[in-house]
Amino acid sequence: MGPLSRRAFTVAGLSLLTAGAAAPRRREEARGEGREEEREREREDGTEEMRGMWLATVANRDWPSRPGLTAATQRAELRAHLDMAVRRRLNTVFLQVRPAADALWPSPYEPWSQCLTGTQGKNPGWDPLGTAVEEAHARGLELHAWFNPFRVANHADPKRLTATHPARKHPDWVVSYGGKLYYDPGLPQVRAFVEKAILDAVRRYAVDGVHFDDYFYPYPVKGHTFDDAKTYAAHGGGFRDRAAWRRHNIDLLIRETGAQVRRARPEARFGVSPFGVWRNAAKDSRGSDTRAGVQTYDDLYADTRGWVRSGWLDYICPQLYWNIGFAAADYAELVDWWAKVTEGTAVRLYLGEALYKAGDPAQPAPWRDPAELSRHLALAASYPQARGHVFFAAKEVAADPVGAMTRVVADHYPWPVDPPR
Repeated sequence: MGPLSRRAFTVAGLSLLTAGAAAPRRREEARGEGREEEREREREDGTEEMRGMWLATVANRDWPSRPGLTAATQRAELRAHLDMAVRRRLNTVFLQVRPAADALWPSPYEPWSQCLTGTQGKNPGWDPLGTAVEEAHARGLELHAWFNPFRVANHADPKRLTATHPARKHPDWVVSYGGKLYYDPGLPQVRAFVEKAILDAVRRYAVDGVHFDDYFYPYPVKGHTFDDAKTYAAHGGGFRDRAAWRRHNIDLLIRETGAQVRRARPEARFGVSPFGVWRNAAKDSRGSDTRAGVQTYDDLYADTRGWVRSGWLDYICPQLYWNIGFAAADYAELVDWWAKVTEGTAVRLYLGEALYKAGDPAQPAPWRDPAELSRHLALAASYPQARGHVFFAAKEVAADPVGAMTRVVADHYPWPVDPPR
């Protein structure tokens, strides 16, 4: 993957030693030439590497730091995150541009996001997505637009949505579940609308990718039922049960979105970052040797393995947010499982990393070791299918809890490389 080969490291080192008496400018030129030669070898060898970070906007998780900041301050904070990505020798930013049926661009279909001004639908006075694409590309970064398909609100009161919100115009599209509002994925008109809203951004902006996270049907909430009985009665004919029908609905979303992205912007890639466990082996012999409490196939109705095997994605980035040796879901076991799933396919495998857990006293002891994430990258390097890593999330990339990110950069990112093409 990304680490510098011993031969290249030796050559670069000898070049610097022989230039020891030269002027500083000559040393910098030699170093720069060595880097360009190494990057060219990486391109020729097909070893370009994903080094990404998620930049979350929902509830102002990473950016903007709070709602209601001036446009100039929001721009400055955005640039700071992009500059930090460059300093950490990353090459891709996954910016959340549709956190909850809203938009970080002037969408004709959905309101401006509340995370910008504090008031849903209020124009922030600038174009965050357009600016992000321009500023990322100016720094040599790729910008992937990250969309949440079905989340409408992190509360259950439709009256708190702006009066022109599509969810208020079409209350029959909405399901209240677990204290939140969601679009019903089983309604064909919902899927068509979601895809139309997403494709508006893809057509307007030179995004390098379209990215979904792990939210399809919502995560299970004990004591609550996702009430789509009427939708199932109307559209579920021919399926053996509601679970199979729900998986079909999400399959349609993935297949249709990928096809439309390729038509609208052929150079852009389409990928998903699912929860890391497809199914436990105890439930399905094709599953991983894990004992996870959530399985995407059964609980989120997302057949992530099937999407890879069907070739509907350009890449998959499972969220492997556990330490090496974790009994219920061992990082090492899951890297091996996902490598086998993607082997022989055209779907690239990137690995989602829980930088946010580093140093957290509530997490298992390995997360307090600054070297835990570095060990993840060292382990994954033995799998040719694993073509890089994405870190959650931007706030921690900057804050560098317990020095975990600094350790990753020192051990694995000696200088910048290009993202996979």
